[in-house]
Amino acid sequence: MAFGTPNRRTLLKLAAALPAFAMGAGPMRAAVLGAPQGGNAGYFRFGLGEMKLTVLSDGYFALPTSGLGVNAPREAVADFLAQHYLDLEQGYSHTNHLFIDTGAARILVDVGSGSRWFGTAGRLLANMQAAGIDPASITHVVITHAHPDHIWGIRDDFDEAIFPDAEYIMGAAEHAYWMQDGLANRVAPEAQQFVVGAVNSINCDGVDWVLAEEGHEIVSGVRMIATPGHTPGHMSLHVESGGQQLIALGDCMTHAHLNFAHPEWFNGTDSDGDQTVATRRRLLDRAAADRIAVLGYHFPFPGVGHVRAEAGAYRFLPALWQFD
Repeated sequence: MAFGTPNRRTLLKLAAALPAFAMGAGPMRAAVLGAPQGGNAGYFRFGLGEMKLTVLSDGYFALPTSGLGVNAPREAVADFLAQHYLDLEQGYSHTNHLFIDTGAARILVDVGSGSRWFGTAGRLLANMQAAGIDPASITHVVITHAHPDHIWGIRDDFDEAIFPDAEYIMGAAEHAYWMQDGLANRVAPEAQQFVVGAVNSINCDGVDWVLAEEGHEIVSGVRMIATPGHTPGHMSLHVESGGQQLIALGDCMTHAHLNFAHPEWFNGTDSDGDQTVATRRRLLDRAAADRIAVLGYHFPFPGVGHVRAEAGAYRFLPALWQFD
């Protein structure tokens, strides 16, 4: 079942109207800052115990803020955005992919959108090259969920796997959801491209899936954790080495300010709002109590930081960027 490249109007309509299938609306650019001249670096390296980690950007995209905090009063959401110097109309979503080098394994989390999503995304391979990472060296590819900006880049223009020699891993529940017989015929017409795109990506030539359950160990120190809500089978990654820990959140949290200050608010892009909130609170409690670093896929690049609990809510504390 083939599909074409959707236009921007179609994508925006999908994002605004389809909570079960649209993308997270992510954090936005502070209005006081303008775009750079000549671009910025698209990768960021840091260490976690004995592991070498790199955040690789696939670019960015913008969506209306009307999808944020859909269970909260509109004026409350607008006031929050204004207080945080954020645009009231358009969100600005970064796309932060985690690359893990354990020495014995090289793991990439999500594959971006390739050329099938917004024109401002699809930069993963270019930034991988800039960071000196050979695509042929990837041993494992982990998919957190099957939304466009996380899986549509799995195949090239010939419909073959971008990383043909890697082991591909996805949550069993996520795989089962998208691969239901006749799902595309049971959703709204505007959502059909999301379903067909997910199915085509999952059925990519050269990919044999390992279907993971809670706690699945990819390699020593890297395991998957169930974080449902944004999609029915969404999974995140827990990484541990040398007494240090990090959780790659995927899209179980999409906004570095709002999701922390108001964990009870969910987005129109979350398939199950109540479950999204329960998952978020569980992770925030754990990260704050155990001092576990987190990486947000849609947080401002590079998206790495810690969680601080305060007054019944939380705050995201960006990690200190170090040059040496």
